[in-house]
Amino acid sequence: MRDQRADSLRAGKKKQQSNQAPEEEPEAELNKGKLLVDASCAPADIRYPTDISLLNEAREKAEGIIDTLHQPLKGDESKVRTYRQRARKDYLRVAKRRKVGQKELRKALRKQLSYLRRNLQHIEDLSGKTPLAELSRKQYRDLLVISELFRQQQMMYETATHRIDGRIVSISQPHVRPIVRGKAGAPVEFGAKFTISVVDGYVFLDRLSWEAYNEGKDLIDSIEGYKERFGHYPQSVHADKIYRNRENLKFCKVRGIRLSGPPLGRPPKELGDRKQLQRQGRKDEIARIPVEGKFGNGKRRYNLDCIKEKLPDTSETKIGVVVLVMNLEKIMRDLLFVFFLCPDSIGRLATPVPFIEVIDQQCQVKAA
Repeated sequence: MRDQRADSLRAGKKKQQSNQAPEEEPEAELNKGKLLVDASCAPADIRYPTDISLLNEAREKAEGIIDTLHQPLKGDESKVRTYRQRARKDYLRVAKRRKVGQKELRKALRKQLSYLRRNLQHIEDLSGKTPLAELSRKQYRDLLVISELFRQQQMMYETATHRIDGRIVSISQPHVRPIVRGKAGAPVEFGAKFTISVVDGYVFLDRLSWEAYNEGKDLIDSIEGYKERFGHYPQSVHADKIYRNRENLKFCKVRGIRLSGPPLGRPPKELGDRKQLQRQGRKDEIARIPVEGKFGNGKRRYNLDCIKEKLPDTSETKIGVVVLVMNLEKIMRDLLFVFFLCPDSIGRLATPVPFIEVIDQQCQVKAA
């Protein structure tokens, strides 16, 4: 009897489950849209730096600091010798020549380093008699920059190299760093490096840094930023070859995102497959044109190719405002098209990003 009752209960449960409607599985989130990513440099308005010119400028500023510190002691003590005229002649002897040999250049650098070392030692001795509070704010700041510049130049001279971390290329703007771009016209630029992503003509500033960095490591952050803005991943990402590393390829493959460019490894043997890859690569290059156009528009029209602001904060603000203005220009162009050329489609106006959201995104400049 107990077995019969158990069998009947099981049969009733199966019948009840069969009568219920099957639960619908949640639909997988689809990737939509196209993301364009690239990096560039906003050069600062500084003189092209050379080691000999930087040391000469530092020496002249150090001489001005010595004059200021000696002013309260005038009449009581004689001024220390700085050999400024001799140092100036040694500098001009090299600076006015079109071509300078390696040995002659190192000899000139050694002389300028010795002049600057002597001046810094004089400043240290005078600081025991005259407090550094006599210096102006700019002179005290220059003194700190000159001391670090001397340390860097001395180390590079001793090791016979031209590279050092945090290299100073401008005394007036010590935050500016050299950015190696590898281009024919300007292999090295001096300014801020920034990464942008373009979606349907709108520009988003993903990263801004005064230090050189590998933009290939920013792709994942740019894709995640796309998802935060639009609620889904892009269907395809179009970027340079530097973005096609194994980590980025794995990230895109897991999430069903197509990363532009040929796959890693050997090309396929079949001629048809190779031609198909070439056609796809050509389409991807054409799709990347808008992001290059944004760089050209910003540099030619809004002076991103010459940042004249002197402070790092004002320079970063200038770059962020330029990106904002380009987005506002895009919005106005779309509105003019809708209201004047397509008046019937005003009710169906749809933009990929709300106007307020675009403005809010550009006001949040992400400094490294």
